[in-house]
Amino acid sequence: MAKPDKVAAVAEIADRFRNSSAAVITEYTGLSVSQLSELRRALGSGAKYRVAKNTLVKRAAEDAGVEGLDHLFIGPTAITFIEDEPVEAAKVLKKFSKDNNALVIKGGYMDGRAISPEEVNRLADLESREVLLSQAAGAFKAKLSEAARMFAEPASQVARLAKALEDKRNEEDAA
Repeated sequence: MAKPDKVAAVAEIADRFRNSSAAVITEYTGLSVSQLSELRRALGSGAKYRVAKNTLVKRAAEDAGVEGLDHLFIGPTAITFIEDEPVEAAKVLKKFSKDNNALVIKGGYMDGRAISPEEVNRLADLESREVLLSQAAGAFKAKLSEAARMFAEPASQVARLAKALEDKRNEEDAA
């Protein structure tokens, strides 16, 4: 018979899987409690870093319909459940793992599929959502300005041609 605390832990982890936009699985062997606290602070309120037993996480992932992660649940495992934009949390994890070799990114889960550590690192290398949106807006504005110039050009050419004809007639009349 399952213990109530383990059942509650599985239910809580399964809910986190369901409600997260992404999850990153890490190994934390060698990190002190203060370093883990520092990582949790750096992740902020948009992500939760949870240390859990592999058997509980496997059951929770199965309950949540998350597949393809079983091979990651070996050794000391912690999961970062990302509720907001995954890019910012991935940046924090990547930077922290560079500063603290004890944190190893094993992989993750996003958009209904498992992702590799390389994909997590590529995600961390992306610009933030706001920066990408502003870059897209700038590109759209540039294209609109170019289109406006192209639409105005024929009218401008006609005006220059009319002015040149008028000047030519004035010269002929004066001669």
